[in-house]
Amino acid sequence: MPPVSRKPFTRAERTAFFERLAAHTPHPATELAYTNPYTLLVAVVLSAQATDKGVNKASAGLFARADTPAKMLALGEAGVTEHIKTIGLFRAKARNVIALSAQLIERHGGEVPADREALEALPGVGRKTANVVLNTAFGLPTIAVDTHIFRVANRTGLAPGRTPRAVEDGLLAAVPGPFLKDAHHWLILHGRYVCKARAPDCPACVVRDLCRFPDKTDRPAEAAVTTRAPTAAARAPRPRGRRPSPPRG
Repeated sequence: MPPVSRKPFTRAERTAFFERLAAHTPHPATELAYTNPYTLLVAVVLSAQATDKGVNKASAGLFARADTPAKMLALGEAGVTEHIKTIGLFRAKARNVIALSAQLIERHGGEVPADREALEALPGVGRKTANVVLNTAFGLPTIAVDTHIFRVANRTGLAPGRTPRAVEDGLLAAVPGPFLKDAHHWLILHGRYVCKARAPDCPACVVRDLCRFPDKTDRPAEAAVTTRAPTAAARAPRPRGRRPSPPRG
């Protein structure tokens, strides 16, 4: 069954939606810690089914030892495993990190390619990871649909879809051009801190009046809830009908 049908956003409403998110968080950035495109790629690979906080804790020591593909290969799979053993699926992730590092050296001169096909050919890298890297490292207008973005797009009615790819395509069509580059981060932060899965903080929501969700919460907003993230420099009842399945990770 498709997502519950709601009145589509008008062009003016879509513009207002992102104008408000932009006013609230003018300079959104990923909450993953990284120092270059390579460490960003590794961090995103490690983040599958793990929290950004957990990844940052594990990657701090790893990136201090190895921040290039060559250094990672020198550290070896056992060394990577030792650094990341606090996060889920660490053995498989360590194998992928070593394998993708070798492939970067063999096929791309040790550099992370700014190309979707080349990124998705790397071990452990799928469309979502490629989108994060293309957007965050290279500034391309891509949208990586994680669980937060999937929820926000469907709950608000901004870009409903049954699959992550359907939501991604819907968002690329819905987001006004001037907001495309940062839309990924605004939507993640909004879903993570305001439009939460179990208890959306609707009273604190800057797009509450635009949102199509019929079961908005009306409890007083908890103090100091914010979607603000480190800058790039600094580092409820359910609606009727079957819900679309969110992406994993």
